[in-house]
Amino acid sequence: MLYDLLKYLDGLNVDGAGLYKFISFRAGAAIIFSLIISLLFGGRIIKFLRRLQIGESVRDLGLAGQKEKEGTPTMGGIIIVMSIIIPCMLWANLENVYIVLMLIATTWMALIGFLDDYIKVFKKDKDGLSGKFKILGQVGLGIIVALTMLFSEQVVVRMNPAKAEALELEPIRVENVTVRGNTKEVAYVRTTLTNVPFLKNNELDYARLVPFVGDNAGTLAWIVFVPLVIIIVTAVSNGANLTDGLDGLATGVSAICGATLGVLAYVSSNAIAADYLNILFLPGAEELVIYVACFIGACIGFLWYNSYPAQIFMGDTGSLTLGGIIAALAILIRKELLIPILCGIFLVQNLSVMIQVGYFKYTKRKYGEGRRVFLMSPLHHHFQKKGMHEAKIVNRFWIIGILLAVLTVITLKLR
Repeated sequence: MLYDLLKYLDGLNVDGAGLYKFISFRAGAAIIFSLIISLLFGGRIIKFLRRLQIGESVRDLGLAGQKEKEGTPTMGGIIIVMSIIIPCMLWANLENVYIVLMLIATTWMALIGFLDDYIKVFKKDKDGLSGKFKILGQVGLGIIVALTMLFSEQVVVRMNPAKAEALELEPIRVENVTVRGNTKEVAYVRTTLTNVPFLKNNELDYARLVPFVGDNAGTLAWIVFVPLVIIIVTAVSNGANLTDGLDGLATGVSAICGATLGVLAYVSSNAIAADYLNILFLPGAEELVIYVACFIGACIGFLWYNSYPAQIFMGDTGSLTLGGIIAALAILIRKELLIPILCGIFLVQNLSVMIQVGYFKYTKRKYGEGRRVFLMSPLHHHFQKKGMHEAKIVNRFWIIGILLAVLTVITLKLR
């Protein structure tokens, strides 16, 4: 909205209105607005939730400091969602398909998480929304993201026409562009190409994974692509949900992942940087930098209230949304194969639960009693059981998250 206003004023030659053209300006303004919204309304929302007595009912798991958390307001993800959507609608180009899709993803996952929290808090059902309905919602988002990437004419890769011809890709359009004073012909193509880390020839077309359909591989790539997107969205969303067990843990890790994806979105949408790094150039994806700025501001602002000792918990309204956002962002900028590195903490949290449950069931069948690999899962509770203070666990997980983020960025040159 402010974007449109500045654009209109720029058309009237109003001094300073042309700042809307600079991604750096709008990203900076977006993160400031996001922080202000979360800080300004966060306290009020916490008081409102307390008046409604919307507090966390904590099961006794024998963890240190657990009793002190009894009654802490939950559903704080409302603060995060509000602090993302409002500044994004103010500073982003709402005609951009990437922004529209991310706003849909944010709202979609927030509604699923809110429904789960509502059932837990108001219906007094500790199980919340049935697992199959959560999965169904995650699958729905995966389908929306995948089909938009496959069929939207705004979601394209720009490349040399000769390269498009060599890859047997039919351009949507071909035009002349000028970069650093040099004019060249470029093609815009819809494709399932993605970047692969660590490989010299770092591009993979999912259509190559369905060779059995012969000449129809290009049109039937969705057979592989859609299920892959669904798996990524579901895995990352559940990973963020499992990580939300200590004050500030999921929020901080998500902010680190978001900042990294912002860097990747910027270089992927900059013709010079994309050419230098030999990655796919995605025209229009620069608007995702604005969205990421809102995302980072929302996470940092929420940490004001969620850091130890937490005044509010995000609940599934926040955790499912954060995971869904990170997954959708990575897929849109075609860096989804970096998720095991970037979201390594989410991955380990998922694996710790799977290993614990699988080993327990196996040993119960074999020995008549279930045995455990970890003292408790997810993994952060294992360290709690060992007597480590939760603030130290959170800080160390953040440090690991930063290391993984740096590794993710340098994969752009590690081949």
